[in-house]
Amino acid sequence: MLTAFLNTLKVKELRNRLLFTALIIVLVRVASSIPCPGVDPAALEKFISDIAANNSASGGFMAMIDIFSGGALAHFALGALGIMPYITASIIIQLLVPVIPSLEKISRDGVSGRQKISQYTRYLTILVCIVQGAMVAVAMVNPTKLGLPAPTEPLFTGSTAVFVPVTVLVITCTTMVFTWLGEQITERGIGNGVSLIITINIVSRLPHSVIELIDMAIKGQTPDGATFKPVQLLLLLVVFCVVTAATILLSQGYRRVPIQMVRKTVGKQMMGGSTYMPLKVNFANVMPIIFAGAILMLPEYLFQYMAARSGSGSIWFTLAMFFRQDGMGYMVTYGLLILAFSFFWVANQFNPIQIADNLKKEGAYIPGISPGQPTADFLDGAMTRVTAGGAVFLMALALFPMFLYNSFRIPFMVAQFFGGTSLLIMVGVVLDTMSQLESHLTMRHYEGFLKSGRLRSRSGN
Repeated sequence: MLTAFLNTLKVKELRNRLLFTALIIVLVRVASSIPCPGVDPAALEKFISDIAANNSASGGFMAMIDIFSGGALAHFALGALGIMPYITASIIIQLLVPVIPSLEKISRDGVSGRQKISQYTRYLTILVCIVQGAMVAVAMVNPTKLGLPAPTEPLFTGSTAVFVPVTVLVITCTTMVFTWLGEQITERGIGNGVSLIITINIVSRLPHSVIELIDMAIKGQTPDGATFKPVQLLLLLVVFCVVTAATILLSQGYRRVPIQMVRKTVGKQMMGGSTYMPLKVNFANVMPIIFAGAILMLPEYLFQYMAARSGSGSIWFTLAMFFRQDGMGYMVTYGLLILAFSFFWVANQFNPIQIADNLKKEGAYIPGISPGQPTADFLDGAMTRVTAGGAVFLMALALFPMFLYNSFRIPFMVAQFFGGTSLLIMVGVVLDTMSQLESHLTMRHYEGFLKSGRLRSRSGN
């Protein structure tokens, strides 16, 4: 593998692509370290640490958002929202395309259609940025409006009437610049630019988590006061390796459906023969976790607000406690939502009828299955069974960080790297990037990362 990395520097085009990607990543990280105008960094850092120490649910929520922004949220930097608004807009557009006939028609218009869909996604990204930017700006002015505790000292300086619109404008512009930079990486660099920026932001928090683990082993206790011995650090290292290997299997696993192509002569070549169709075990990737987490962000703060108005003995207080992020009720609901959204995403994106029609038009068929509707029924049943196993695996992976926090009091910032969205994104993007590097090397007759076989991209091809 070391030879393969050295080979990447021998190819001029590949070397330039890697250098371009590295420069963009540096720009993104710099923007994630510059505070927004008017912010008091010291007061904000104290406020974030107080939340993490005194409120486990809010601390976990803030830690999760901070991971995806690469620590920019903790400093309320220019890139506080990161590139997540673009991801949110992309998911919304993907869900709307099969539902709205006009969007579906546009998506089928080839390159021009995809360009229009991309343009609509950018417009929606601006809207999402404005909404989320307004929320974080209001949180800086008065955190209690979003269910957060009141700060001991003001988090910003200057007038509220100036701070809020300026913050929304700055954060929105930074996110759109990040989106453009991500597209430039995809076009001129290596890997999917948007996904790569998110991964770099996540990885940037890894050293902090490792240092915190080592500090816990030296002190012999967690920040919550629970016992933490050096042997537990070694066990966590083993668990991390096992969970990472399991995540790779989940990301790369698929079922092969045999396909028989009718042999025919095209020019002087004989076309046809046997091949297979890959049905991915984790077809939805991280989408079910993102959907479930987004939905469960709202109930706790909504019920806390209602409980504050009705009193601690009301039903709203009970519901707020039920949906705390460290509670069993939250975990059960979270797991069920992941299962539901896994099947929902497959039902929305996987069209067995269209696939069966395409196979019939190309003169292909599944051995032992009649073309047409029987083929569609077979693919639907096979995909349902594959998705069932993948959804259960995905649910276990998403709940594992919460299990570590509840059972062993591992800080949420550290536990996030043992499963859930963070690990899935890191594994998927790294595999995808290495697959592209492998393709560039093998095209130029260099040895790739594997001596036998090849890396598969996340598309399963």
